[in-house]
Amino acid sequence: MAIPYYHVDAFAGELFAGNPAGVCILSAFLPDSIMQKIAAENRHSETAFVVPRADGDFDLRWFTPKVEDDLCGHATLASAHVLAVRKHNVWPVRFHTRSGVLTVAKEQDSFEMDFPANPPQPCETPAGLLPALGLIDRGLKSAQVMKSRDYLVVVHQAEQVRALSPDIAALAKMDAGSGTIVTAPGEGDVDYVCRMFLPSAGIDEDPVTGSIHCALAPYWAGRLGKNTFRAQQLSARGGYMRCTIAGDRVKIGGRARLYLQGTLEL
Repeated sequence: MAIPYYHVDAFAGELFAGNPAGVCILSAFLPDSIMQKIAAENRHSETAFVVPRADGDFDLRWFTPKVEDDLCGHATLASAHVLAVRKHNVWPVRFHTRSGVLTVAKEQDSFEMDFPANPPQPCETPAGLLPALGLIDRGLKSAQVMKSRDYLVVVHQAEQVRALSPDIAALAKMDAGSGTIVTAPGEGDVDYVCRMFLPSAGIDEDPVTGSIHCALAPYWAGRLGKNTFRAQQLSARGGYMRCTIAGDRVKIGGRARLYLQGTLEL
């Protein structure tokens, strides 16, 4: 079986930046075990599997190297980019997913995703979280900690986010299935910065993460008193996105570049 396969750098205006995602175009979903093996073989933080529907929409699923994900931003952006490469001409495109129907609009050379907002709520700080992030070693004895799907740790300065050197094994023990986002006010024309760690799903650090802005954008909207943001993820590869609050939705915009196109032979 030959499966059309694409490697896309998402949230990137140029190659070798942003977050790489694999995208497989299928006529029907493969057995879960096979899709999981493909994702593990690819070793991207996410591999997307896209199936056209009879109504003109698409079914979409995402797999990390270890588990199936409920919501993924960069691989959704990558999937939309692949559809554009394949000359799909009906926009916005509608993806049916485990998180409901997600739409992606095309705007010249960029895309805007419509995702559900998930505002973070106050929570108790898990024992060991701040030491695992290395924040205690840097003199930060306390930080605001909240929870949505993932833990959200708010620090004071972008440099504190940039300088993080977490204990990945310790983070993996915090809460299986949950990641840890660290955020701070941005610099220059950037409203806020962030990094994302999800070792329990096989992603030590995600290079650029779209779905975390379902929590970050509502948090920063409340703090900054505005609804539109420019955000930057301070991973080694790095990436930028535009985020806009629209009621109980968050619109997340970015660009993508196709790196590789070929076939998987199963």
